[in-house]
Amino acid sequence: MRLLLDTRIVYCWMFEPARLPGAAIALIEQTEDDALVSRATHWEMAIKIANGKLRIDFPKFCAQVVADGFSWLPIENHHLLQVATLPAFDDHKDPFDRLLVAQSMTEPLILLTADAKLARYGSTVRVL
Repeated sequence: MRLLLDTRIVYCWMFEPARLPGAAIALIEQTEDDALVSRATHWEMAIKIANGKLRIDFPKFCAQVVADGFSWLPIENHHLLQVATLPAFDDHKDPFDRLLVAQSMTEPLILLTADAKLARYGSTVRVL
C-alpha cells in the first residue's frame, strides 16, 4: 500500500509522535518505503511559517522527510486537473487538502489524515 501523509500526520510524525494514533504509526512503519509527502504539504508549511503560525526548523524538517525514508510527491498538472473535478463542500474548502485528495486519486495513494471531513471524497482517503 502506498501512502500519502497529510500535513498534520507528517507534522506529528516528526514533532509530536505521541499524538499519532497507533494505527497511523503501524501503517507508516509497514509502508515506510512507499510513504510520500506532497510538495503541497511543503508549501502549506512554508506559508504557515511565514505567517507566524508554525515554528519549526524548516530546512531540518525537509531533510528529515528524506532521512525517515519518505519521498517527496511533486505537484503535477494531472493533480491540478483532478482538483477541478472535486465536489465543493461549504464546510471544507482548504485548497491544500483538496490537492492532497486529488493526488491520492490520481496516483493512486491512500491519503492518511485526521480530518474526518475528507472521508467523503472516497476510498483513497483513510481517516485515523
